[in-house]
Amino acid sequence: MSTFNLNNVFLTVQIADVSSADQVYIPITDETAGEVVEIRTAIDGAITSVDAIITPKIGGTAMTNGAITIAFSGSAAGTTDVSRPTGLRTVAAGDAIEIETNGASTGTRKLAVTIVIKR
Repeated sequence: MSTFNLNNVFLTVQIADVSSADQVYIPITDETAGEVVEIRTAIDGAITSVDAIITPKIGGTAMTNGAITIAFSGSAAGTTDVSRPTGLRTVAAGDAIEIETNGASTGTRKLAVTIVIKR
């Protein structure tokens, strides 16, 4: 039997082009405040040239061990990656989580990002 943790909140955002330097912001409410425990990504196709780096931030400060490297070598639709931040990961109502891309790779690809917050 599988278990489901009712203390976790899942926030999902899509980045239109992981190969362009950009940021997306996810607002935090009373219902979604807590500790970021995991960040997962899934790409919709291959990127080329170099790896894409995704950096999650709160208040402009990067989460400790939160960055995700999406390797261009072997990337394909459905490739997933994960990070589990260990510090600077507390979010409160009124904060926003920023997901920043470095824009170093090539190939216009969408990236889905899911953030798991433990309440």
